[in-house]
Amino acid sequence: MNLQQLMSKTRRALEQYKMIEDGDKIAVGLSGGKDSMALLYVLSGLRRFYPKKFELVAITVDMGLGLDENEVLAVKKVCEELGVYYHIEKTQIGEVVFDVKKESNPCSLCANMRRGALNSAAVNLGCNKVALGHHADDLIETLFLCLFYEGRFSTFSPVTHLSRANLTMIRPMIFLREMEIIGFTKDKPIIHNPCPADKNTKREYIKTALKNLEKDNKKLRENVLGAITHPERNNLFDDQISFLNEED
Repeated sequence: MNLQQLMSKTRRALEQYKMIEDGDKIAVGLSGGKDSMALLYVLSGLRRFYPKKFELVAITVDMGLGLDENEVLAVKKVCEELGVYYHIEKTQIGEVVFDVKKESNPCSLCANMRRGALNSAAVNLGCNKVALGHHADDLIETLFLCLFYEGRFSTFSPVTHLSRANLTMIRPMIFLREMEIIGFTKDKPIIHNPCPADKNTKREYIKTALKNLEKDNKKLRENVLGAITHPERNNLFDDQISFLNEED
């Protein structure tokens, strides 16, 4: 899939859920993985002609686990080419999670701390919105994670207002499938995740389970995505309440 096709699906989400307004300054949460890199390219491309004018910055949260310097330089070069200011927020999240707290299930604490660091950096850079690279497969997997492990029929919202930080979190790629993103980013630089818990999570278990179910039902993810987002079904999103007052 090319950039134009990615932008088309992203623009659909932007307009359906009213994600961007004139004058927004948006921080892209740039982990450096394929999803956030695709988001950077897409929003940078849309910025040139989108009717509502907005600024972009990119923020990488360094967890203190040792990022590859060459990979970081390659991503920084992409940002320069796209005309996007790049900021690295240095933290000791890795030390806190693995050495101090010694969490047996570290992902939840780590995610909360990374989100806090990202939001703080965004506020310090004068941003009013943070864009995250979650895609349709993330949306579907989160639904099953909430159902199986928390007993809730829920998933993340396309737009969430964080009242204490006075930030709005947007997820512009919720209509994009992971395979589409992989196709676009296969020749793009990435920063590999140094986390020792990477690929050993409940999310990976759900991802594998869904792949097995898809062997018998090729439209499984398409059907679940439709149930979540289709405006004429019992979807989980309501255009009128897509901005949620949620404490960060």
